[in-house]
Amino acid sequence: MIRLKRVGKTYELGGETIHALSRVNFDIHSGDFIAIVGPSGSGKSTLMNILGLLDVPDEGTYLLDGQDVGQLPDNRLAAIRNEKIGFVFQSFNLLGKLTALENVKLPLAYAGVRTKEADARARTLLAQVGLEGHEHHLPNQLSGGQQQRVAIARALVCKPEIILADEPTGALDSRTGVEIMELFKRLHAEGQTVVLITHNPELADEADRVIRIADGLVEEVERGHHAA
Repeated sequence: MIRLKRVGKTYELGGETIHALSRVNFDIHSGDFIAIVGPSGSGKSTLMNILGLLDVPDEGTYLLDGQDVGQLPDNRLAAIRNEKIGFVFQSFNLLGKLTALENVKLPLAYAGVRTKEADARARTLLAQVGLEGHEHHLPNQLSGGQQQRVAIARALVCKPEIILADEPTGALDSRTGVEIMELFKRLHAEGQTVVLITHNPELADEADRVIRIADGLVEEVERGHHAA
């Protein structure tokens, strides 16, 4: 599904060249549950932005379903991002004036899905993440865990091939964080490809593969303790 070959990314900051990623190589296969773990400033966010087609590498190759994304125009990258990738963020990124149902339906409006079908898909997903009966609640009427469940439903509504989750439990208490991780594990068990970005090694160990990053380099690749 995804192959990174000697991917690098640099930034200029205050006259200094920062090597955010250096010669990164790894593959992600359909149905994988991968955790990318490392301290702040290690390159995790840069890597997520590249995987999510929000940024492109300065060097190396990123193949998505065999296609070199570095050769694609911005409008094509945006279309692939909308079709293939679902994002879940630490801060939920819900629109405060929209209900849970409306937040989940929003990507379908951009995709041109008819209102009736969009409504049905959004309701089904809210039920799947445990929020049946909360469709008409605004974000400020929901707990943090419930808001993150809405965000996960929104990420899934366009039936993406990959879920990219950036510190999805970072704004939650530990008990709620465990519940959200159980939801990701259930999605993976159902066949969803999940890439989790985290600084928490305990969360990372729930994944089948753990990719550790330090100073822009993939330090090691190991299997989590739940792997077969």
